[in-house]
Order: sequence, then structure tokens, then C-alpha cells
Amino acid sequence: MQEQPSGAGKVTADHLRRGAYLYVRQSSLKQVVNNTESTSRQYALRGRAVALGWGEGQITVIDTDQGQSGATAAGRDGFQLLVSEVSLGRAGIVLGLEVSRLARNNTDWHRLLEICALTGTLILDEDGLYDPRSFNDRLVLGLKGTMSEAELHLLKARLRGGQLSKARRGEMKQALPIGYVHDQADRIVKDPDAAVRAAVERVFTLFAATGSARQVVIAFARDKLSFPARIRTGPHKGELVWGPLKHWRVLSLLHNPCYAGAFVYGRRRATRTAQGTFAWAIVPRDQWMTLIEDHHEGYLSFARWETNGRLLAGNAASHGEDRKAGPAREGPALLQGLAICGKCGRRMTVGYRQYRDEIFPDYRCMTRAIQDGTRVCERLPGKAIDAAVTRLLLNTLTPLAVDAALKVSDQLIAQAAEADRLRATHVQRAQHRADLARRRYLAVDPDNRLVADTLEADWNHALREVAAAKDTYERAKTEAAPLEQTVRDRLTTLAADVHALWADPATPMRERKRIARLLITDVTLTRTDQITAQVRLSGGQHHTLTVPIPLSGGKAWQTHPDTVALVDELLEHHTHREIAKILNERGHTSGKGRPFTELLVRDIRDNYQLTHRYQRLRDRGLLTHEEYAAAVGTTAQTVKIWRRAGLIDGIPYNDKNCYLYPPPGPNAPHVAMGIKLSDRIAAREATHNATSQRSAV
Repeated sequence: MQEQPSGAGKVTADHLRRGAYLYVRQSSLKQVVNNTESTSRQYALRGRAVALGWGEGQITVIDTDQGQSGATAAGRDGFQLLVSEVSLGRAGIVLGLEVSRLARNNTDWHRLLEICALTGTLILDEDGLYDPRSFNDRLVLGLKGTMSEAELHLLKARLRGGQLSKARRGEMKQALPIGYVHDQADRIVKDPDAAVRAAVERVFTLFAATGSARQVVIAFARDKLSFPARIRTGPHKGELVWGPLKHWRVLSLLHNPCYAGAFVYGRRRATRTAQGTFAWAIVPRDQWMTLIEDHHEGYLSFARWETNGRLLAGNAASHGEDRKAGPAREGPALLQGLAICGKCGRRMTVGYRQYRDEIFPDYRCMTRAIQDGTRVCERLPGKAIDAAVTRLLLNTLTPLAVDAALKVSDQLIAQAAEADRLRATHVQRAQHRADLARRRYLAVDPDNRLVADTLEADWNHALREVAAAKDTYERAKTEAAPLEQTVRDRLTTLAADVHALWADPATPMRERKRIARLLITDVTLTRTDQITAQVRLSGGQHHTLTVPIPLSGGKAWQTHPDTVALVDELLEHHTHREIAKILNERGHTSGKGRPFTELLVRDIRDNYQLTHRYQRLRDRGLLTHEEYAAAVGTTAQTVKIWRRAGLIDGIPYNDKNCYLYPPPGPNAPHVAMGIKLSDRIAAREATHNATSQRSAV
């Protein structure tokens, strides 16, 4: 009598009517290739299904998950197909060498058990046959699932422990950023390619000079420089490629402590998402698992790397609720990012307003106004504040002006020379590739036209790359050379006068701000009856500056009181036109900075209620021409004729040829003299008219 398989009594006709599903899986491709015995054992379970009564045509083998981990069901199409078939009631039995083949995760395993219990599907492994509807069988399967997950945890713990042990010693081999390679002893060393090292060094040099990652990208693009990268995956893994420098790559270099000669492990931490995938998150420095300084040769010191990190954090547009000192920009506000509110202690933002062609900065404390909808904490006009701080900076900079300017000039020349050297390396690299293509073409059998044509095309392509590299090099060199000489000449000329250098229109406002940030830590602004600026310098010194509060609105355009007093004084002896000329000659201007005109003088007289010149002369006893004519017994017209003839004096009281006259004295002209004089003037005018008529004929 033939021996029945263990658990054969659990198999019913309903089970045999449905199919048998054999699930085959190995955790990695390496296991698939090397652990062939395990694979053979899994496929051998087909014989167990046949022994229990299933036919060969009823057995379905699911082996599409080979090389995938059983830690999760995500990405395992074979396992998901198996669950679907069981859910639809098409599976009478599920076969697996052991529980860990089906799932290493308790959640996935118990979900499969629930579905099998609902559909009456049996489960078979190397140890026996189980019915999930039976409490005892279900208990055993549950324990096996728990042990499988625990086994996975122990395996991970051993591997993790080994990784952490090597990481603590700084011996763990990690993927290296561009600019570093592993030597034969797996030590971290700088890339032997001089062009790669020079490109990386230039990034850090430019950031130290500009303080902005974006400015580094702009400088590379302006100088037509490329940046290297190594291919991480695929058939060309490890090959070096060159391309334009991207902003994200600059940030990656600046944030990576490997460039400071430090070995770091644990900068990023993996977290599982709701979809079952992993996401990487940056963790704070105090949570890094390993940090070993001076582990290998760096491109910069660790202290400088920390300084760069603080500068990048300050360059962020915002960081928490407090607005930080972002990178120096082009606006005219000198204290952008440095001003602190004296009331609440928060950092002040910058606003601009324009009048005519001039832009005026304002410093505003807006945090609570934005968050709570309350009034602005403080708003201060910035032009006078910036002027006071500028005077302080210039007084601080003057003793070192010449030396600093020449050092800046030398740095500019050194940077230009480095850029030229990097461009030359691109030409050399292209020429090297062309030489290799030429040698390959010459080494091939000429009769093998298929290969020869391909190599000839490669050689032609390499020659075109050489021509393009040379053209780019010559064009960039031509464009950069005049600029370098111009900058050096200007710095040398202005080196002895730091005031002229600061006021030079060609000096960008961004550079003035960078100079200010080198010397100033922050400036606390407080408004009382005047503006007080507490300037804290980087060296620890403190300076207190006071600035009068500028007049607002129309008050700022009012004429200076001294000018008004001068106009009042000049009205005693001059007309409006004469007063305007005198004021302009003395350098006075209106409240809006414009030169004076007779209309402006008239407006000042009326607005400030100054006594009219006519009234001043009348108060001194001067007479009108009617009054003077009555006093001497003649007509008003005669009085006017006497003034024009110089017989009497007239004092103008406006610019329209209107006069007042002093009272007549004992020597004043009389009526008879006036008649004779009038006759002579009339005869002269008649003669003049006749002469004019003859000339016209």
C-alpha cells in the first residue's frame, strides 16, 4: 500500500478542483546565480502537489519575483498575482519552500492568511500542510511568520552592526563626490586628473569671493567653463563627463563635509512612506553617527566649511519666522539683512520707494504685521541712516584702503588666470580624444570598411570638438582680457582714495554691501525724537550714531528757514527777479532742490506772508506817479517822462516796470521845465519816426 503524504486528509475534492500555485523567490540576483540548490528545492515542490492529487496541468509556477526582497509586497508583481488568484477563489493550495519565501513582513503574511481562510485555500511548505481555517494550523503559521520577520531583523542587525563598526573607524567605503577617488588601498585621495581638481577648487574660491552659490554659477557661465561629473550607473559607470555647472551641484559641493577632509556617516536617514517606498531626509549635525575630522586631504579647512554653511543658511530667503541676512543684492539699502528693530529685536526688512529718478530705501519691522495683521512695528527712512553708516565705514577703511584695493586687484587677476587655465585644459582634453580616435583609425584594417567608416566618423567628430573647444577658448580669452585690464587700472587709480572708490558709479551696490558685512555684525535702529543706530562691528567695537528724523510729506519740500529770512531781507532793496538771481549765485536751492525763479520767490513771499515790496516802499514814504504829479503840479505822464530822462529817481517795486518815487525836494523839476523837456522829447521822436519811414521807402 502506497504511503499517503502528510496532511492528505485536509485535501478535499473542492481543493483539487481548483489550481495549485507554486511561489518561487530568491532575495537577490546573486542568490539566484549562486544558490541554485535552493531554487531547485523550490521547484521540486511540484512533486508534493502531484502527490496530493493535483495534475501537472493544474500547477502554476510564479517565479517573476526572483531577485527581489520579501520585506515588502511593493514591487513584487508575482506575490500580488498570487494574492489576486487566492482572493478570486481560483487557488486550492499555495506552495512555498518556507514562509519567508512568501513574505518576510507580518502585515503581508497575515493578510494572505486571512484571504486563504476566507476562500478555503490550503498552504504547504517543506514541513507540512496547513489549513488556515483551523486554529492550530493558523497558530503555527502565525508563529512561523513572526519568526521569519525576526530572522530578517537579526540579519539586518548583524549587517548594520558591521557597517557601523567600520564607519566609526572611518574605514567604510562610500560613494565619493567629484574630485575624490579611492586608491588601491581603498583610501580617499584627490582625483589624479588636474582639470577635475582645478574645477572643484575654483568653485570654493569663487564662493569665498562672492558669498553666493548663484554667483558661482554665473561666473562659470560667464567664463564659459564646464564642470565634471562621474556617471554612477549603467554601462558607462565611472566615466567622466563635462557639462555646465548647475546651482544644485554647487550647493551639493558646499554642503558636503568630505571636501573639508572629514569622514561623515549618517548625514541622511531613510524613512518609509505611506506608499511603502523609502525617502531620504537630511538630519542635523548633532545626530550624525560618525564625524572624523582630518580624515583625508581636503579642498578647504573644516573651519572654512563651517563658515560656508553659516553663510548659506544666512543666504536663505527666510529661515523660520525671522528674516535672515540674505546675499547682498543690487538695491540701494546698505543695511539689507543687518538692521534690527530696537523695539522688538526682530530683523527688519527692506522696502523701496521712488521719487522721480531716485530710489529711497526704508527699513521696516514687518513680522508681527504679517503674522497677526497688526500695525507695522517700526518704519524708518534709510537714506540718512545709510549715509551715517557709510561715513563710519569709510573712516574705518581709510587706513587700509590702498593695500585692500591692490589685494582685490591681484585676486581678480589670479581668478582670471585660473579661468584661462581651465579653458586650456578643455582644449587639451579634446585634442587627446582626437589623437586616440586617430590612432584607432590608423590601426584598423583598411579592407574592413564597416569598422573603418565608423572609426573615421569618430575621428571627424573628435576633430570638430577640438575646433569648437579652441574657438570657445579664443573667444572667451578675447572677451576677458580687456575687462581684466580695465578693472585693474580702475582699482589702481582709485586705490589711494577709498572715498572715491566707494562713490564710483562703476562700483556695484552689491560690493558695497559685501564690504559692510565684513565689518558690521548688525545695526540696531531705534526711533525717539531722533534715530539712534547702534552699530556692532565684527571686531567687537560698538558705535552709536544719531540721525535727525527726516521731514515727511510736504514738510520735506519746504524752503529752509534761513533762505526765507534772506528773501525777507532782500525784499527791502530788490525785486523778485533780482532776488532769484542773488539766491542762485549764492548756491541756495528750493525745498525740492531746484534753482530759484521769480515765481518761486513770489510763492515764498505769499506762503510765508512776507510784506510785499510795494508796501515796504510805501511805508518808507515813497509816492506813486499820480501823487508825485500832484505834489509838483504836473501830470502823471510827465512824471514818467522825467524818470526816463533821469530828472527824478524811481525805485522799482516789481519786474513789470512799475516805480515809486521819493517825495520831491527843493531841486525837483517844475512845470515849465517839464513843458520844454516834453517838447524836445516829442520833436526827437517825430524826427526818429520820419527817418524810419524814409529808410523803409
